[in-house]
Amino acid sequence: MYLMKFKRKQDIVTALEPKRVLVIYGPRRVGKTTLLSEYLTTQSDKKTFFSTGDDVQLRNIFQSEERSKILDFARPYDLIAIDEAQFIPSIGLGAKMMIDAFPEKNIILTGSSSLDLSNKIGEPLTGRHFTLTLMPFSQGEMKHSRFELESDIERFLVYGSYPEVLNEPDLDRKRKILGELVSSYLFKDALALEAVRSPDTLLDVAKCLAFQVGSEVSINEVARTARTDAKTAAKYMDLLEKMFIIKRVRGFSRNLRNEISKKAKYYFLDNGVRNAVISQFNPLALRNDIGALWENFIIIELMKKSGIEDTFDTYYFWRTHAGQEIDIIKESNGALVAIECKWSGNQSSPPSAWSESYPSSSFRVVNRKNYLDILL
Repeated sequence: MYLMKFKRKQDIVTALEPKRVLVIYGPRRVGKTTLLSEYLTTQSDKKTFFSTGDDVQLRNIFQSEERSKILDFARPYDLIAIDEAQFIPSIGLGAKMMIDAFPEKNIILTGSSSLDLSNKIGEPLTGRHFTLTLMPFSQGEMKHSRFELESDIERFLVYGSYPEVLNEPDLDRKRKILGELVSSYLFKDALALEAVRSPDTLLDVAKCLAFQVGSEVSINEVARTARTDAKTAAKYMDLLEKMFIIKRVRGFSRNLRNEISKKAKYYFLDNGVRNAVISQFNPLALRNDIGALWENFIIIELMKKSGIEDTFDTYYFWRTHAGQEIDIIKESNGALVAIECKWSGNQSSPPSAWSESYPSSSFRVVNRKNYLDILL
C-alpha cells in the first residue's frame, strides 16, 4: 500500500482580508496548526507574535478586558496568530479592540471547538471577521490519479481521511489513531467545556446516530436508546454538531403538503470517526452497512467540495409521507440536483412525486464507478 499524498486547496493568504480577523475552525488534528505554521514561515518580513491558548500571560492580558493593556500588547506586531484561541477568556472582545485600533494588522485565531470559540467571538466580532473551516481532506485534495483513488475507496469508507490516518499505512495503527481521536472528541473537549455531565451518555448518543446514518432520526428514540431524556439527547446532538463530529441535514420542502421537512438526518464528518464510535473496522465484504457508509461518504465529500470552492450550496434529503424519497438534494442558487447514492448499480429514476413537483431539477445516481465525476 502506498502512502496517500494530499495538499490543502484552502490557504490563509487568500482568506485574509483587510480590517478583518481570520478565524480558522475545525475539529482536532485536522491540520489547523500545520496550516498556520506553514503560513507563518512565509512571513519572515513581518514582526510576528505566535502563541497558544494555554499561554498564561496571554490569557491574563485578554481576561483583564482592559483596552490599554490589550493594545499595548498588540502594538509592536504586524501579525498576531493565536492557536487554540478558545481557551482564552474574552478573546472575541480583545480581538475586536485590536482590529478596531489597528486595522492594518493581520490577526489569526484558530480553534478546535466551534461551540466555545464561536460563542466567544460571534457577537464581539460581528462584521469584523471571516472564517475558514478545515475538514478532513477531500477527494479533490488527494494528489493521486483517479485509478489510485478508486483503488483505495474501501479505506476511505472504513478509515476516513484525517491527515494522521492517511499518513499511516498500518491498519492497526489507523484504528488506534481513530480511537484516540474519538476519545479526545467525546471526552476531553466536552469535559473541558463543562457542557457534559455524563460522558457515557454522550457516547451512547453518538453511537445511536452512528447506527442511524442515512435514516431520519427521532430524538425521542435516541433518548430511549441512550437511557436519557429528550432534552438531554437534543442538547448532546447539538453539542456533537458544534464539535465537528456530526452534521445535521434537514428535509427539503417548498411547502408542499405531502413533503416531510421537519425531521433530520445526521451524518458524520468523517467515516473513520463514525466507525470508531461503534468500534467497527471490518472490511466491506464483512459489513452490512455499506449503503450507510457510501451515503455518508458522498454527502460529506460534496459538502467539503462546496466549502473549498465557496459555492454556498445547501444540502437536504427529500421524502414524502407516502414514502417516496431521495438521498441528497443539492440546491445551488435555486437550481436543484437530486442525487441517489448506490454503492453498486446505476439503474434508477427519480420518484414520480419529485419529477412532478420539481420538473426543472436534474437527477443522477452516484455509484462506485462514477462518483469521482462529481467529487473532483
